Amino acid sequence: MRPFSRPFSNVSIAAATLVALLCGAWLLHRGTETHAPPQPSAAQARTDRPATGRPATDRSAAALPYVPPDRVRIPSIRVDAPLMGLGLTPRGGLDVPPAARKNLAGWYEAGTAPGGTGTAIVAGHVDNAEGPAVFYRLGALKKGSTVEIGRRDGSTALFSVDAVEVYDSRGFPDEKVYGAAGRPELRVITCGGGWSAVTGYRGNVVVFAHLTGSRPGTRR
Repeated sequence: MRPFSRPFSNVSIAAATLVALLCGAWLLHRGTETHAPPQPSAAQARTDRPATGRPATDRSAAALPYVPPDRVRIPSIRVDAPLMGLGLTPRGGLDVPPAARKNLAGWYEAGTAPGGTGTAIVAGHVDNAEGPAVFYRLGALKKGSTVEIGRRDGSTALFSVDAVEVYDSRGFPDEKVYGAAGRPELRVITCGGGWSAVTGYRGNVVVFAHLTGSRPGTRR
């Protein structure tokens, strides 16, 4: 794996960031939407406080020192997967993990590392030609759930979910998802929304979360 970069802004990610995630290969192969992945309900949408602009779950922890991540765990939807570094495609969109490796996610390594001040990005496939992939159940995640990011020093960054939303690819809110944050925040993204046998998934499921704590490392 290539070396990790130090963090900087996510501003360089283009509007078509997740085009490569619009797969739907498994549904296309089966020729049915019977087994489509769960999608977030309106109850999981972001709710901001008018006075502060922050979500109701605003308890947050101080930023952690820079350490690259190596694993993502979401216990409530049974996700436990390694993380690889992701760059940008020639068109300026976020690259994605190899589709054949269904239990693999990635993080935007030229941006903020999870746990640092700013907006860290984690992405992965919802399915491949063989069936459900790492983030198949991401749309079933609930507010208040925990996302754990394992770090290379053995420590774990703990994030609390503020919202789970789905967006059509034609109206994807880049600034809302990728914009700078004054505290440690995390976005977990996969494909979702309506599905077409011609184009695959029409949008993306996005999890918004913020850092609430950490566990120390155990590696020597």
